[in-house]
Amino acid sequence: MAQDANNQPDAPQEGVPAPEGPANLIDTDYVIGQDNIQTNKFGFNVDLHGKVFSISSLLILFFVIITLALPEQMGPIFNGAKSFLTDNLSWLFLFAANIFVVVAVVLIFTPLGKVRLGGQHAKPDFSYAGWFAMLFAAGMGIGLMFYGVSEPITHFGTSVTGDAWAPLGGAVDDPAASQSLAMAATIFHWGLHPWGIYAVVALSLALFSFNKGLPLTMRSIFYPILGERIWGWPGHVIDILAVFATLFGLATSLGLGASQASAGLNYLFGIPNNNVTMVLLIVGITLVALMSVMLGVDKGVQRLSQINMGLAFLLLLFVIIVGPTMLIATGFLENMGSYLKNLPALSNPFGREDADFVHGWTAFYWAWWISWSPFVGMFIARVSRGRTVREFLIAVLLVPTIVSVLWMTAFGDTAINQLVNEGFEGVKEAALPLQLFTMLGQLPLTSITSFVGIILVMVFFITSSDSGSLVIDSITAGGKVDAPTPQRVFWALIEGAIAIALLLGGGLTALQAAVITTGLPFTIVLLAACYAIIQGLRSEPRG
Repeated sequence: MAQDANNQPDAPQEGVPAPEGPANLIDTDYVIGQDNIQTNKFGFNVDLHGKVFSISSLLILFFVIITLALPEQMGPIFNGAKSFLTDNLSWLFLFAANIFVVVAVVLIFTPLGKVRLGGQHAKPDFSYAGWFAMLFAAGMGIGLMFYGVSEPITHFGTSVTGDAWAPLGGAVDDPAASQSLAMAATIFHWGLHPWGIYAVVALSLALFSFNKGLPLTMRSIFYPILGERIWGWPGHVIDILAVFATLFGLATSLGLGASQASAGLNYLFGIPNNNVTMVLLIVGITLVALMSVMLGVDKGVQRLSQINMGLAFLLLLFVIIVGPTMLIATGFLENMGSYLKNLPALSNPFGREDADFVHGWTAFYWAWWISWSPFVGMFIARVSRGRTVREFLIAVLLVPTIVSVLWMTAFGDTAINQLVNEGFEGVKEAALPLQLFTMLGQLPLTSITSFVGIILVMVFFITSSDSGSLVIDSITAGGKVDAPTPQRVFWALIEGAIAIALLLGGGLTALQAAVITTGLPFTIVLLAACYAIIQGLRSEPRG
């Protein structure tokens, strides 16, 4: 039964704001941090959950050491793991992602959509403009820089030739239909499905923290299923899986970013594009991320994010203005229509004839998004207090999807136009990390825009590492949001080390294998979370 949180004897956990007005706080004797180790040995303050931190850090350090010591032996292992999982379990990733989207959409149209995050009298912490800007920021990342050109041009090439990797079998010798299908497949990977995954995690974290008074950590979501057992080993396992998923999801992004930045530096300045350059980039940018971590969220992450959003918007605007402007303007609606038309076929998990596309593209993406979900979900949850479930889900599903469609249309259609109408084959023939810079090379101010592209990749790298360190530190500190800085420094260093280990141990295949392997168990965790969300919402008062 719902009660006014202000009249309840059990206060919310440390670091979690109290609900405003009627809300159904969970009555638990657990106190956040009660299982933590707090010490000041060796001159460093630490405040961490002993079991979650020690198991996570020791296993990950072991992985990094083995991969760096035996790169030639680990490469085939990564390749085999990726092939086995994608060949046999792609259907699970597609099925689960469909469930997440369906749950999010259905909740919009049910009375549960009236529940307000933070209590019935809670007021939003941010205006619509500020909130939308932060959702936009969450939706932007290294992935859009890396795949904004390469994915549309790749799908177009396979579709027009009828290659085995073509989405839905392609459209042989039909450039117009191939372009439409290529953009639909690209938007499918950046539209409703990834944001359905993020929405489920963000909503569950916000609900069980802001309305139920539990710590802002993944185990809290499972209180309706596990009850007080979430404070024991079942909860420890959930949080450890969240740490693994987040770390390897971040490492994948950092590895992609390093390979693209290295390619861009080679393109502009002739710097060798090899493992040494990529490792030096990861080390250098990780050190910058450490300085950002030590400055704190307000001075570090916030300022860098604002700079990055401004640069990303300017680059997008530049491509729209100097590129095929009318094609981009009309293509936005056409691509959206093609996406919606092909959505049922693209999201079908069973009986697909385009197995290479499903295994090589969709399964990897869904595992990547699932791995990123604790990181992005926690960010979205923290900025969405005061919103109703309905407006939360509509905004989280639609705002970043529209931004992604616009970005992919501007960059993808420009690259395809250069190939089809201008006869320029440079983008198609370039390596994946270089395709963005090759496309920009056909537009004015090449040196400036390419340099901005490199800076964007690097700053995305820094903000991802910085924000990811905060999230992982919160999980391994038992839900505390104000743990000592040295712990965040440790996790920032670990993220860089994993990215280096994966690049040296097998390159892009190793990155994909790692994210699919860690994404698989966390997929099961999130499917269970869907049930917990519905149970949690049913107990809340509705305005």
